[in-house]
Amino acid sequence: LVRKCLHTTVGFLKKTGTEHLWLERHLKDPFVKATKRQHYRCRSAFKLLEIDDKLHILRPGLSVLDCGAAPGAWSQVAVERVNSLGTDPAVPTGFVLGVDLLRISPLEGAVFLSEADIADPATLRTVQSLLPAGKVDVILSDVAPNATGIKELDHQKLINLCLGLLNMSQSILKSKGTMLCKFWDGHESRLLQNRLKEQFQDVRTIKPQASRKDSAESYYLARLYKGK
Repeated sequence: LVRKCLHTTVGFLKKTGTEHLWLERHLKDPFVKATKRQHYRCRSAFKLLEIDDKLHILRPGLSVLDCGAAPGAWSQVAVERVNSLGTDPAVPTGFVLGVDLLRISPLEGAVFLSEADIADPATLRTVQSLLPAGKVDVILSDVAPNATGIKELDHQKLINLCLGLLNMSQSILKSKGTMLCKFWDGHESRLLQNRLKEQFQDVRTIKPQASRKDSAESYYLARLYKGK
């Protein structure tokens, strides 16, 4: 699971002292240590936990689509927050569906589509067939393309992925629904932000503490979807 968490970063690091220093920092990371203690699949869980603690985007009874779900840490958080296991009988039971090109190990309380491309129309049809009433309350995206190490190219690839998810939301996102998507800062960030503002009433930029300070990673949180 740790290897899956690192695949988009370590893939372009040369096997030099730089990689050694990066790995040493990773192992000392307090979020990595907390990941082991709290049995999350990846440190990225703490990004979603922080965002949700502050802004309450996940609530019992909601249906959630987790795009780029592998290894499943965000789905773990979603299962807890929307009560998809029905652990608390006093509140509604939610639903969590995760999709990724990679294989995702099973998780109680979530349905996974492994080795599936969310951009493929056939995958979208399968998603719609699995979702309650064919619609979702929240779209989560921690998707990251395979990094080339060329900053602008990687930035453009991620923005294109986010724009593709925004187009997909027109088919499956409920009115007043929410979309949370990761992006890497660059010249196309404003384009994505403006497109989100066309579709949602409230759009804000968030950089959780669990995102490393030297990372170009941030998230757009778009709420109150204007569609049907």
